[in-house]
Amino acid sequence: MKEKREKIHSAVPIGSVIDKILHSHVPRTAAEISRIGQKWDKIVGEIIAENTRPAALKEKTLLVHVNSSPWLHHLHFLKEEIVRKVNDALNEDLIEDILFKIGPVP
Repeated sequence: MKEKREKIHSAVPIGSVIDKILHSHVPRTAAEISRIGQKWDKIVGEIIAENTRPAALKEKTLLVHVNSSPWLHHLHFLKEEIVRKVNDALNEDLIEDILFKIGPVP
């Protein structure tokens, strides 16, 4: 019975557990987006880079903002090639899919 009481006293608030989980995952994702962004021009080429920007990474799907519908349509045909090039540039299989969405391209 005494063992159970010790375990109860060693309990931690759920908020602190969630914070630890978020802090351990969010920086990695932000760092990976930054790595992709730094190499984006070389990965996709100057013309595509002027019209797109990697925006987010969720699990193994990269969200890329595109500045117009014609570019969005065109990039769907290049999706597999871009996935391969991103992974090659980073020397790891970081992404498996890309989702193109019209959004801000600075």
